[in-house]
Amino acid sequence: MQYPIWKIEEIRHQLAVVSGDAAPDILIQNATYLHSHLKKWVEGNIWIVKDRFVYAGTELPATTEGTEIVDASDYKLVPGYIEAHSHPFQLYNPETFADFCAQSGTTMLISDNLPLFLTMENKKAFSFMESLRKLPFSFYWWARFDSQTELEHEEELFTTKAISEWMERPDVVMGGELTGWPRLLSGDDQMLYWMQQAKTKGMKIEGHFPGASEKTLTKMRLLGADGDHEAMTIEEVERRIQHGYAVTLRHSSIRPDLPHLLKQIVEKDLKIFDHLMMTTDGSTPGFHKDGVMDLCIQIALDAGVDPVDAYLLATFNPAKYYNVSNLHGVIATGRLASINFLKDEMSPTPVSVLSKGQWIKRDGKRQITFSGTDFSMFNDNPFEVELKDTDFQFSMPFGLEMINDVIIKPYRVSVDTTEDSLAKTHDESFFVLIDRNGKWKVNTLLKGFATSLEGFASSYSNMGDILLIGKDKRQMRKAYEKIKEMNGGIAISQNDEILASIPLPIGGGLSPLPVEELMQQEKELKAQLSELGFQHGDAIYTLLFLQATHLPYVRVTQRGIVDVLKKQVLFPSVMR
Repeated sequence: MQYPIWKIEEIRHQLAVVSGDAAPDILIQNATYLHSHLKKWVEGNIWIVKDRFVYAGTELPATTEGTEIVDASDYKLVPGYIEAHSHPFQLYNPETFADFCAQSGTTMLISDNLPLFLTMENKKAFSFMESLRKLPFSFYWWARFDSQTELEHEEELFTTKAISEWMERPDVVMGGELTGWPRLLSGDDQMLYWMQQAKTKGMKIEGHFPGASEKTLTKMRLLGADGDHEAMTIEEVERRIQHGYAVTLRHSSIRPDLPHLLKQIVEKDLKIFDHLMMTTDGSTPGFHKDGVMDLCIQIALDAGVDPVDAYLLATFNPAKYYNVSNLHGVIATGRLASINFLKDEMSPTPVSVLSKGQWIKRDGKRQITFSGTDFSMFNDNPFEVELKDTDFQFSMPFGLEMINDVIIKPYRVSVDTTEDSLAKTHDESFFVLIDRNGKWKVNTLLKGFATSLEGFASSYSNMGDILLIGKDKRQMRKAYEKIKEMNGGIAISQNDEILASIPLPIGGGLSPLPVEELMQQEKELKAQLSELGFQHGDAIYTLLFLQATHLPYVRVTQRGIVDVLKKQVLFPSVMR
């Protein structure tokens, strides 16, 4: 499926340019460009009309009156890069992240729809997506089949009608990712029906199978999974390839696996590059200081991957896999005009970027800042929950222990929780999850988050509910008052002082700031957390995954504390 992008009169004008009766808008002469089908560098001239390549070959147009002529003889040209598995809601928002990505050559995202699906009606979500389509950038989307947590009324949200409306959209190219795949193996025919429906639309089904056995991979392939991005070892890559999966290799803030996987693929001389893609998998802002897909390509080049294969991993391979190579991933007639101008083939960060026929970057200088996206459909209601003394009563016999950034196990509480503060000689903290609208709460202790952090509050969470963490109940209140004042965000309170904060006023979870500015706020917050005893890798992912039931072993959710493996609510949430 695809949109009828060009109107009849536009196509007729494009034909007139080829016939010599009209001039192209841009002519790129003396170009050496990567031809994705031929898998080699070719020389020629590229004609562009508005946002489309109308010709790429050896000929020059008959007329160039009014044409912008670009001499590309000093550059190597490659298609715009594609992020094949994007979560553009990690403090940044899709507009600011796209703006940041485009400056380093990534001009297309295949993006998670879950934050939109969970927080707004489809009509509003689609309106937001249409607003993004006006940018000189390409967005494609997933259609999720499960919430990745335990919701109070999940069956009322994930309905065939709601999911089918997503799958009817031509910019939705993937079903999943399947974080709820154990339900499929247990006989969930509803999810299987949605997967089959997606297949009839020509969509791919993306798995989420960390550590999966060969038998599990076999069963999931039979159920309809086409690809997976969770391979962490070379053996897991080979196992997925053996069973016919497309494999997306990951380089993210919590799983930077790409360098060692590519190195081993090269060392073993595996002829599998046609079946591979790459992703940064929703990394937090600071991780992107060295780039996005340009960084992944550089890692591939440094690992010894042939340059042609390295660029195809982030251009033609995802475009072909997701059935959009008629528009993306190829510098050839009829495609959207997105090109990266490189100093040489070993330098993937472009000097200039053309996206949909518009200059995004020229000779190293920014030419445009993305703006105009309509965020009005995001929940901007003020945080009106008033904390009560009863919100800070802790009597649960066990708490949550962080094994690393994202893995949590239960542990038996032994400290006195009746006092207003906990000692800083251990790593146990008070923990409260409160419904954004103040209906329910979950109180327990969190071990392993920090040793001396007094007060921490965040509206950035899996479902936008409020997280309170800390050694001191009064400082936890103070941090919460700060995020109320910011209309959403993250704050640290220590000794009655707000040490760091990140305002997230878009729906309580997203920042309107450019990614570069957001990086600085994130850096300051993480530095303060580190000083106060946070010793794990990425605190932002910890906040996001505290409620995420696709990870072991226990999670805190809207329904209460859940045993992920047994699918049981161990301690239910309580009404406030």
